[in-house]
Amino acid sequence: MKIHEYQAKRILAARGISAPLGRVAATADEAAAAVRPLIEESGSPVVVVKAQIHAGGRGKGAFKEHPDVRGVNVVAVGVDDGPAAAEEAVRELAEKMLGGALVTIQTGEEGKVVNRLYIEQGVDITQELYLAVLLDRAASRNIVMASTEGGVEIERVAEEAPEKILRAEIDPAIGLAPFQANELAHGLGLEGDAAKSFRRFVAALAETATDLDTDLIEINPLVVTSHGQVTALDGKMAFDDNALFRHPDIAEMADETEEDPAELRAKSADLSYIKLDGTIGCLVNGAGLAMATMDTIKHVGGEPANFLDVGGGADADQVATGFEIITSDPNVKGIFVNIFGGIMRCDVIAEGVVEAVGRVGLDTPLVVRLEGTNVEAGKRILKESGLDLVAADSLSDGAAKILELTGGAPG
Repeated sequence: MKIHEYQAKRILAARGISAPLGRVAATADEAAAAVRPLIEESGSPVVVVKAQIHAGGRGKGAFKEHPDVRGVNVVAVGVDDGPAAAEEAVRELAEKMLGGALVTIQTGEEGKVVNRLYIEQGVDITQELYLAVLLDRAASRNIVMASTEGGVEIERVAEEAPEKILRAEIDPAIGLAPFQANELAHGLGLEGDAAKSFRRFVAALAETATDLDTDLIEINPLVVTSHGQVTALDGKMAFDDNALFRHPDIAEMADETEEDPAELRAKSADLSYIKLDGTIGCLVNGAGLAMATMDTIKHVGGEPANFLDVGGGADADQVATGFEIITSDPNVKGIFVNIFGGIMRCDVIAEGVVEAVGRVGLDTPLVVRLEGTNVEAGKRILKESGLDLVAADSLSDGAAKILELTGGAPG
């Protein structure tokens, strides 16, 4: 689960981690009203208006309706004009940003609709850094990543200058050790007050990641101010969905307007679904088999349209829901149902497929491969249903058949 920048910074501030002052706004009036208090509280003659969406690259992104407006905009308070002029400028920006579609490198061409803004105090920046704490599943522990290349996509840094990325594994028994914080500060070239501030910051961030079961906390950029303090100019947080039961206050921060409707529907039906960019829909039981199915589709020259794991204990209604979710994707040109019945029975899958087709119809080719528990009963149900489908004998056979039926040629 992801949260917005303003929510992440509230969490950081509550744990004593430095972040600029800011106020969230859902209307142009609220955005304008945030300006004067921020100026008075911070003493900064600059405010920053930030779009709040679950995507990176906002500073370089632009609005479809207003290409001259970015996702992050700086408004300076003139010496002669005072706060009133800044309030009006922020109001005008907010009117263009709220309800508009912001297009960034992570949103795709359609962009994401902006429903909230974060009005934040300006910061006197002398240096920009990158800092993140992320769960390394290969190492089975959190790691700290840091770089002098703040404000730049870390993927680009990893590709072009991997030597500029510093790493430190966090021992879950003791947390981030002081010597590791020292090594990171030294590697970033920090000295004096900036080094001290960084060591406190990274230690607190590592502790936060452990306490809150995060998959990722990313601060990009982490900035050094003219006073030698480090502060989070941006903040992204993603949490382990399986641990949210321990953090009901964080679970309440979920913004469903930022989620894919199909993924929300799948979640409510206890299905694991992730939309992809391909044309072949997949309905599979078991995450490992789902991954193997997608790999096989790609191996024969196709592209999977989704990851959909109905799990081991799904009933016919859940299977039907999964089928409906797949068919709701306009990019899907064919569907491959691949079931190996262990706990999940093949007859239940068959009943779900028949029920789903009865609900939504079948306008695309359908290939079904069933093996395992009650496989003969499942095949009989499908045969007697009269559905226009193609049976497959194996995973590779099914992948090749659905590719052929959708107009592709085996690779």
